[in-house]
Amino acid sequence: MILYVALGSAIGGAGRLLLGTLVQQRAGTMFPVGTLVINITGSLLLGFIMRAALGTPSISPEVRGFLTTGLCGGYTTFSTFTFETMTMLEDGELMRASWYVGLSVVMSLLGVYLGSMAARELLALRQR
Repeated sequence: MILYVALGSAIGGAGRLLLGTLVQQRAGTMFPVGTLVINITGSLLLGFIMRAALGTPSISPEVRGFLTTGLCGGYTTFSTFTFETMTMLEDGELMRASWYVGLSVVMSLLGVYLGSMAARELLALRQR
């Protein structure tokens, strides 16, 4: 299991670096859009994987560990999110920090919900 999680973490971390950097460079703003996108898409992915993995016996515990704790855990960046928020607060940017926290939480919850619903629909289609 440790090897599955470690491999997933490596892939997720590399994906986070590549996508987060690309998004942030393209956005061209001081607002941490790259981290926000990673947190939202990571939540969407985790919601989908968990619903799908728990809804079918064809996904082994090792593969589930690879995808959830490994891939999604390596990909999402809530530790970066909290550091960036703290930095904004220390810099006196209360409004910017508030928007960042609000958008991150609400959109990540929405991502988990939408991912979960997409997996539910996919599982229902497979049963037909």
